[in-house]
Amino acid sequence: MITISHLTKIFEGKGPRVTALEDVNLEIGKGDIYGIIGMSGAGKSTLLRCLTLLERPTSGQIMLAGQDIASLSGAQLRAARRGMGVVFQGYNLLMQKTVAENVAFPLRLEKGYDKAAVQARVAELLAIVGLEDRAGAYPAQLSGGQKQRVAIAGVIAMRPDCLVLDEATAMLDPIGREKVMRTVHRLNDDYGITVVQITHYMEEVIDADEVFVMDGGHIVMHGTPRE
Repeated sequence: MITISHLTKIFEGKGPRVTALEDVNLEIGKGDIYGIIGMSGAGKSTLLRCLTLLERPTSGQIMLAGQDIASLSGAQLRAARRGMGVVFQGYNLLMQKTVAENVAFPLRLEKGYDKAAVQARVAELLAIVGLEDRAGAYPAQLSGGQKQRVAIAGVIAMRPDCLVLDEATAMLDPIGREKVMRTVHRLNDDYGITVVQITHYMEEVIDADEVFVMDGGHIVMHGTPRE
């Protein structure tokens, strides 16, 4: 599904030259769960930003559906990005909008959207993340875990093939973390969404199909969680 080959990212500016990623190679297959772990500064966030083209890699390829998305721009890049939904540590919700309105927001940005279809899709998504009874609530009335599940619902509204979690459970208590990860596994099991989870903690990716360990901008180890 996604193949990263010889990916390097170098930051140059007024300060010292920083190589954040160096010759990173990994493959993400369709329908599996992948963990990317490492300490702060290992390169995980830079890898995410390159994967989603929030940062342009200095060199290397990011192949998605047969095309190198690192070479795309404009409308082609926007279309490719639709295949990857990213959930960040912060919930990125609109505080003055209800849960249902937050989930509907990306759908309503579509040209010529159908109001009834959007309402039906929002109801479906809230049922998937187990928040159908909170549709009329506002983010301030939700727990951290509930906010993150709303964020996930909004991200998968556009039916991405891949869901990327960037330290998405870092600010949650154990109960909230468990509920969010239960939702993620349901999306993987029932809907075949590929999951890439970036985290500091091995215990958060213990049920992944494969784990990549980063250190100093390199992939230094990969295998099953048991390995």
